[in-house]
Amino acid sequence: MARGTFGFDVSQADELLNTPNNVEALRRLWLDRTLVRGRDIGPGNPGDFDDGAWHSSCHLLGGGGVRRRADGSLLWLEISHDPRDDHYFASVTARAGAPQTVKLDTPAGRALLEGSQLLGFVEGNSTGRVSARGVTDPSDRFNRWRRQDFDKLDSRSGDGGKVWEHWCTTRGIRPGNRYGTAVLEAYVALTAALSDVFAAVVARGRRVYGHPVQLAAMVKAGFVAEASALADITPRGMSPEVEALFNRAEPAAALEAASKLEWGNEPRYFMFTRRIDSWSKTVEVRNDLRSFGDR
Repeated sequence: MARGTFGFDVSQADELLNTPNNVEALRRLWLDRTLVRGRDIGPGNPGDFDDGAWHSSCHLLGGGGVRRRADGSLLWLEISHDPRDDHYFASVTARAGAPQTVKLDTPAGRALLEGSQLLGFVEGNSTGRVSARGVTDPSDRFNRWRRQDFDKLDSRSGDGGKVWEHWCTTRGIRPGNRYGTAVLEAYVALTAALSDVFAAVVARGRRVYGHPVQLAAMVKAGFVAEASALADITPRGMSPEVEALFNRAEPAAALEAASKLEWGNEPRYFMFTRRIDSWSKTVEVRNDLRSFGDR
C-alpha cells in the first residue's frame, strides 16, 4: 500500500516498511522546498540546504528506541557507526554476556527483534560524544561542518553529540552522496523497526527551527501517519546519571542507560532535561496539522 502524497510504502496495518522506495521518497521529501520553504526549513549557513535535509533530520537521526524481548531483556536500536569504512547503519544492541551490536537488516538482527515489544524512544544527545570517533572530515565534505568538532568529552562544553554529528551527515543527501544515502537507509530501517511514532515524537521535541511545519509535511507526504503525529504522549526526563550514559554515544552505554529508565505498557518518550520544555503538545500538533492543510 502507498501512503500520502509521496507514496510511502506501508503495510496493511499502516506500518512504515523498510523498502528502497521509502529511502528514495524520504530523500525527495527532505529535499523538497515546496511543502517546507523559507525559514521553515530551519536555520543554517549559506549552502546548508542546497543539498541538505530539513533541520529536524539531525534530531530524527540522533534518536533511538527500546524494545523488550520475550525473556524480559531489553534491546537498544539506533543508527550506529562502523569505523572500518566510516559507514552508518541501523543497529540493535542486546546483552548476551557482554553487549553485542548487530545490523538490524540481517538474520541476527531480525532474530533479536522477533516477538519483541516496543517500549518507547529516547531523544538524541546534542551534547557529549559523537558515534564516529576519530574521524577527520575535510572542510568541503559537509559544507564546512566537521564531525570531529562536535565530539565533546565534556557534555558541558557546548554543542556536540549525535544530533550535531548528523547535522553534518545530512548536509548532502542527493543521490551519489555515500554519507547521505547511508543515513537515509539507516533511518528508514530504524523507523520501520520502531514505528513512525518514533519520527513524530522526536520532531515534536522542538517548537522552533521549523519542526512543527516539517512534521506536518511528513504527515502530508505519508512518512508519518496522522494518528502517530497526534499520539498522546508527554515526554519524561532523565537523571543526570542516565543522561551521562547517553552522552557517551555508544550502543552498549545506551543499552545500560535504557535499563535504568522506567518503561510501561504503552510507548514512552524520554528527553534530556535541557530542552524538555520545548515539547509540542498534542493540541499544538493538531493545530499545526490544521493550519498546514489550509496553506
